[in-house]
Amino acid sequence: MSGLGKIFERVAHRSKETEKTKPSQSVSPQEGTLASKIYLKAFPLRNLSDVDVVKQEVNSGNILILKISPLATKSIEDVKRAVNELYEFIQSVGGDIARLGEERVVITPSSVKIWREKTAAPAGGVPTAA
Repeated sequence: MSGLGKIFERVAHRSKETEKTKPSQSVSPQEGTLASKIYLKAFPLRNLSDVDVVKQEVNSGNILILKISPLATKSIEDVKRAVNELYEFIQSVGGDIARLGEERVVITPSSVKIWREKTAAPAGGVPTAA
């Protein structure tokens, strides 16, 4: 499963670069009020055709936690394709995607952003030339 970690690290790195270049957006009070409910759904990614279901759920405004290990046991190449396709889709709709450990990915619509903890400076501080 260490290969999955590398796939997600590349996706996370692209996400951080996009956040730096993306202008901040404000939400009007009317946009914040939704007529329908938002659901948090757990969903196993078993094959590439499940990617279309994930896209539909995100377009409906739902948040998904995908378990990718069922697909990873079949083909790591399919996992790469699925993650890349979902990443590109999420970027196009203004949503967010992040890794949750080795086996899970969380995907959100544009109305929800994923908080990412900033890494702290090393405990010993930065070495100086003194």
